[in-house]
Amino acid sequence: MKAWKILKILVMVVLICTVAGFVVMHLWNWLMPSIFGLRAITFAQAIGLLILSKLLLGGFHRHSGGRNGWKRHMKDRWEKMTPEDRERFRSGMRGRDWCRFDSSDVTGAEQSAR
Repeated sequence: MKAWKILKILVMVVLICTVAGFVVMHLWNWLMPSIFGLRAITFAQAIGLLILSKLLLGGFHRHSGGRNGWKRHMKDRWEKMTPEDRERFRSGMRGRDWCRFDSSDVTGAEQSAR
């Protein structure tokens, strides 16, 4: 059962790399020669370009926590705070323009729109 799962993952990785390689190759060969006068590239060069860009721009590290990692981290920090720390945090956040919300602003905006 575990071997079957590994085989499915391996097939998906190969398929995704192949599709991405062809997409990069065709986009490069469509745009770069006509815009910048560069040569067309092969499929192997496109795969190399993908690996190089991943190394230079993104790296191959695992992203800890997944999508909800930040939210879980903040929840853990909040739970560890004392009530005084929480109030201090709230008052600090209220002082920021991007976080202010006043219901009178909404009703004022609705009245001015009418």
